[in-house]
Amino acid sequence: MDSAIIRALKPAHLHGVTIRAMRPTDADQVLEIYQAGLDTGDASFETTAPTWADFDASRLPGHRYVAADTTTGDILGWIAAVPVSARCVYSGVVEHSVYVHPGTQSHGIGTTLLNIFIASTEAAGIWTIQSGIFPENTGSLRLHHRAGFRTIGTRERFGKHHDRWRDVILLERRSLNIGAD
Repeated sequence: MDSAIIRALKPAHLHGVTIRAMRPTDADQVLEIYQAGLDTGDASFETTAPTWADFDASRLPGHRYVAADTTTGDILGWIAAVPVSARCVYSGVVEHSVYVHPGTQSHGIGTTLLNIFIASTEAAGIWTIQSGIFPENTGSLRLHHRAGFRTIGTRERFGKHHDRWRDVILLERRSLNIGAD
């Protein structure tokens, strides 16, 4: 995505933070933030962050961003997506993840990353972004609803996590350009 677009979408109150494409050199910090989110027990059915090779192989390369501290270079959050299916009819549908370092939550980083990601997917012709969120993860639900995601429904007892069945709220955001062609 064009750096001018990223600057335009980054709120002024995020002084000292830059949003940029994720790089392989970010691997350790990205996976540390991922693991910190998983350790909360309310971020994912996953319990252990993958290796960088697995992470890198599964995420769409054109839609990975990090928020980095401009002084230290430390990664403060990240966003990335996977295709929901290899079938060509679903080529415009992705499932995303957004994680923010625990010490920097509630500062607009998740919102900024999500807005830039949405602009990136819109420009690429992706028409649906979906996400499954545990009902207990109220901060993530608020973040997504503010970004234009709508709740599709609840998948009850969708999977077992730490020996208990968990519900998952399915959210989606449809492109504003859908049907424009």
